[in-house]
Amino acid sequence: MSDLVGRDALVFDPPVPVAAYRDGFGNWCARIVAPKGRTSVSADALVNDTGVPDVIVPQAQQIPVPDLPEETLVFLLGSRYCETDRLSESAWNLFGQTPTGWGRVQAICDYVHRHLTFGYEHARMTRTALEAFDERIGVCRDFTHLAVAFCRCMNIPARYCTGYLGDIGVPPTDEPMDFSAWFEVFLDGQWHTFDARHNTPRIGRVLIARGRDAADVALSNTFGPATLTSFRVWTDEVPTLAPT
Repeated sequence: MSDLVGRDALVFDPPVPVAAYRDGFGNWCARIVAPKGRTSVSADALVNDTGVPDVIVPQAQQIPVPDLPEETLVFLLGSRYCETDRLSESAWNLFGQTPTGWGRVQAICDYVHRHLTFGYEHARMTRTALEAFDERIGVCRDFTHLAVAFCRCMNIPARYCTGYLGDIGVPPTDEPMDFSAWFEVFLDGQWHTFDARHNTPRIGRVLIARGRDAADVALSNTFGPATLTSFRVWTDEVPTLAPT
């Protein structure tokens, strides 16, 4: 919220009453009862970014489980899309001999980045970390789920992040813009950003929500029949901001 330049706008057409609340992970949510027929939802915001790539802290160390803060423990557990129980043996075989802390998380990112082939045609909303591991394909959420699951198997708290990531500081592509997924791990008493999909520090991440996995941070949840007819995502750099 502190990075917003002015107010963000969430608009429903037709207009409906909106109840705003924070969920159990601290994310802002909006609750509506949609009328019968077509409903469109749009949001727009101007966000101030430092322009600095994701911070790299190679000396950051893993905290032993007995010393972890209680609020991080939930991010060690298995979840809907991250089957730690079924991936634990593979994780220890793959990463048990890697340096602990930052080096181990980076080794996980390197492996996932190589192991999975990215493609929008591979998107499937039910794919789990284990299925991505076996199928070796996916989109950014699959890369993130697999990396998160591996980190948790190695006793490193890891949480799923969803948000916007524009083509800032990298060559633009012809691919349509989409929401992005990355993750954060708890090392040396603070959360650090990692991205197994791109596997390189990026500029301009705009966080929308954090949770255990994609089930906690869905852009929308519907209770009743609903069909998505279209959506469009944009994240454009504004070179100069006028004083506000």
